[in-house]
Amino acid sequence: MHTVAVLSLKGGVGKTTVALGIASAALRRGTRTLVADLDPQGNATTSLDPPYTDATLADVLETPARAVLERAIAPSVWSEEVDVLVGAEELELLNEPGPEGRRLENLSRALDELHQRPLREDPYELVIIDCPPSLGRLTKSALVAADSALIVTEPTMYAVAGAQRALEAIERIREEHNPDLRPIGVLVNKLRVRSYEHQFRVAELRENFGSLVMPTAIPDRLAVQQAQGACSPIHEWHSPGAQEIALTFNMVLAKILRSSRAGRHRVRGEEDAPDATDTPAEVSGNAG
Repeated sequence: MHTVAVLSLKGGVGKTTVALGIASAALRRGTRTLVADLDPQGNATTSLDPPYTDATLADVLETPARAVLERAIAPSVWSEEVDVLVGAEELELLNEPGPEGRRLENLSRALDELHQRPLREDPYELVIIDCPPSLGRLTKSALVAADSALIVTEPTMYAVAGAQRALEAIERIREEHNPDLRPIGVLVNKLRVRSYEHQFRVAELRENFGSLVMPTAIPDRLAVQQAQGACSPIHEWHSPGAQEIALTFNMVLAKILRSSRAGRHRVRGEEDAPDATDTPAEVSGNAG
């Protein structure tokens, strides 16, 4: 079971959009997935529209016991192959700085429990953690629990500084709590290809972070908001813009699953083969 934390230290960059796009690609690929909504805004939970649960991720972080997990996880409206560890506004109360100690590792303990004793016969292969847009206790908990971290940014003047701070945070957590954590890449979202400013900022990101910057970017398309508003996976939203974005998310997922190191919580020990749809020809038109 591979756990990826999707993070940004700036709000409004489309972090939840990316988390849901990866989940959509996983659904298309047949990868059993859990989306853990760690953002108190709960947008991932809203878009995945699970049935009511009498516990949430806030309860799991307080008490990472199996009984609580079973009450906080529900199938998404997308498919029974994509479950939701339901978010709640109460998570904000757990995001304040303060003594961290054992509580910082509670999310990791909960995911270990899911790995050791799956909720049903087919275990999760991928866990996607949608982090809040800050480096509080919640994001630190996600990085302690994760195998890899994906940084989401926009092509703006603040992009380089934000991505640098996120990478520094990942490195601190790796040194202090989770030596297996690794940054899997920096993904540029909301790219307008014809914007000189956007192209300049993408070039600046690549100059500073080299190969960590994903070779493709997510274009700014109305289809993203339309699919989310309809609680639909982007791969099932049939418009040219949606299909362009879907191909990019296929590539992002393939990079996550081709990680050279098997996840700490991963069910399979071998590397996953790339999806047949993840070919350079199909994604070359998305290059930022």
